[in-house]
Amino acid sequence: MRKRGWSLALLVVLASVPFIAFALTPPKSEPPATPNPKQTARSIPCHPGEVAMLGGAQWRCSFSDEFSGSSLDASKWVAQRTSATGVQTGKECVSDSSNNVAVSAGVLNLTVRKEINSFVCPSPLGNYSTRYTGGAVSTWERFSQAYGRFEIRARFPAATVPGLQSALWLYPQNLKYGPWPNSGEIDIAEAYSQYPDVVIPNLHYAHKAPDPTITNRHCSVSTPSEFHVYAAVWSPKSVTITYDGKTCLVHTWNPAEPLAKPAPFDQPFIVCLSQGLGIRGNSFNPFSTPLPATMQVDYVRVWSNSVS
Repeated sequence: MRKRGWSLALLVVLASVPFIAFALTPPKSEPPATPNPKQTARSIPCHPGEVAMLGGAQWRCSFSDEFSGSSLDASKWVAQRTSATGVQTGKECVSDSSNNVAVSAGVLNLTVRKEINSFVCPSPLGNYSTRYTGGAVSTWERFSQAYGRFEIRARFPAATVPGLQSALWLYPQNLKYGPWPNSGEIDIAEAYSQYPDVVIPNLHYAHKAPDPTITNRHCSVSTPSEFHVYAAVWSPKSVTITYDGKTCLVHTWNPAEPLAKPAPFDQPFIVCLSQGLGIRGNSFNPFSTPLPATMQVDYVRVWSNSVS
C-alpha cells in the first residue's frame, strides 16, 4: 500500500507515500496452516553478527530490536512526524509524542488516537485540520539492507469494523529509480480492520505487465490481534512472504523498461512500522471506529544470507 506523504519524506528526511493503490475487495478466508518451526524461527534470538540456522540455511543477524528498554532506541529508529515529512495514512497527524510512540513491557506501541481538540497539522504537502494523531517509526539513516530475511512479530488492533490500517513494510533508503512506485516497496503485512481474519502483503513497482502475484488478499491469520510472526525472505530473484511459517506470497518481479531485473529490488531498503486511520474501502468512521487503537511490535529481526 502506498502511504501518503512518504515519497516526499525521502527528499526531506525520511520515507513513505499516499495510500491504497488498489480498491479493497472482501477477501476470501482460508483456514490457517500449522506453523513450520524452521520457518517461523520464533525461538531463535538475533544478535547482530551472530550466525544461526534458519530453514536449513545459515543466516547472519544484521539488525535486531527486542524493545526491552523503556524508550525508543534512537540509534535504530526515528519516530515519524507529519510536520517534518508529510507522512500520513488517513486523516491522522503522525506524531512522535509518547502518546503515539512508546516502548514498555517489552513491546513497541504505535497508537492512533483522538485528541481533545481539533488542531492544524502542519505538513510539507499542505496543512490540514484534524483531531487525530498516529504513530510510525522507521530505520531511516540508521539501518538499511538489500536482500535477506526480515522478520517482525506483531499484533494489530482488535477491531472488526472499518477505519484502522496497520502496516509492516520496507521502503528504499534512496529513490534510486525515481518516485513511487518506480523504486519499489515491499509490504510484508498490512491489516485493515474491516477484514479482521486476513492480512495482506503487496509489492509495488512499475511492472512490465499486470501480474496478480504482486499481492494476495486471501492470507488467513487466526486472530491478528494476537501476536504472529510476519516475515519476508528477499533474494535477487524473488520475494517470499510468510505468516507464521505459512507461505502467503511468492513474487518474481518483472520490471518495465528501462529497468531490468534485479532492479528495482536491488538496493537497500529500510524497515517501516505504522499505525494510522483507514481510507477508501476501509475508511475511518468517527462514530464507529474504536479509538485509541494500538499496534504492538514484540521484535524486529533482520538476517543476511552472507555468512562469510
